[in-house]
Amino acid sequence: MLYLASLESRVVGQSLKRAQLRSPFFLRTFDPPLKEFEGLVVRGLGRLGKRVIFEFDDEKFLVFHLMIAGRFRWREKGEPRLGGKIVLAEFEFPGGVLFVTEASKKKRASLHCIVGQNKLDDMDPGGIEVHAVSKEVFAERLRMRNHTLKRALTDPRLFSGIGNAYSDEILNAAGLSPIAQTQKLSDDEVDRLNQSIIETLDAWTKRLLEEFDGRFPEAGEVTAFRPDFSAHGKFGKPCLRCGTTIQRIRYAENETNYCPECQTGGKILADRSLSRILKDDWPRTIEELEGAPGFSGT
Repeated sequence: MLYLASLESRVVGQSLKRAQLRSPFFLRTFDPPLKEFEGLVVRGLGRLGKRVIFEFDDEKFLVFHLMIAGRFRWREKGEPRLGGKIVLAEFEFPGGVLFVTEASKKKRASLHCIVGQNKLDDMDPGGIEVHAVSKEVFAERLRMRNHTLKRALTDPRLFSGIGNAYSDEILNAAGLSPIAQTQKLSDDEVDRLNQSIIETLDAWTKRLLEEFDGRFPEAGEVTAFRPDFSAHGKFGKPCLRCGTTIQRIRYAENETNYCPECQTGGKILADRSLSRILKDDWPRTIEELEGAPGFSGT
């Protein structure tokens, strides 16, 4: 949402003067070629899950997926251009240049050149916008399959636009465990989760728009680890609601942060890597954890 707001005044209604790839791996389609978009006017911007869409005339679309490490960066006309291997592509407009960067060797960010609304629709994973549906529709979608809440919230086939960081904030605000099973939630818990999603996303959208106030965010300012988050990225620090030490579950490249007191009834959830090593020594409660030798909350 922050990128869409920042880009709107800079590119909508403007002609794409030049498009240049710096990394061939960034472009995932070959028909039509990227050069075919040069000279076209951006008519609108949109979002498809976590993808950002540039809409042109004749149902032509540029679809960007920044993944975890990708960023948009803007340089006004006349400012020095960005260089280095992190730059994947650049798009020149009358007022400046939009760069796409990725600070990762894995290069997961992608660009698709699409012609036809039907082909764009095919890229939609099917997740619903929670703001746009009733509580009943939300509950039905949540309980479609029996997943953990963390998995369900971040599944783009179920819900649109909820990432790893905000799922932690949503669950913390709702007082729900990240490993609670979706089909075992009470109606009250489902309603509480629905309200938490709407309130958390609305509050952060408003906060970020006010913070940047039209200024284009720099790469380091678009982050999943914000100092004023309640749970995400706060492992080892006190919960803002009750003061209990925030815990985490690590898996692959992601982690889940949660408050044992507010969310799991005082239980410490097993981390796959550590609990397998410690076995019987793995603490199961807050009391056991904070009473463990050498515990410092970090």
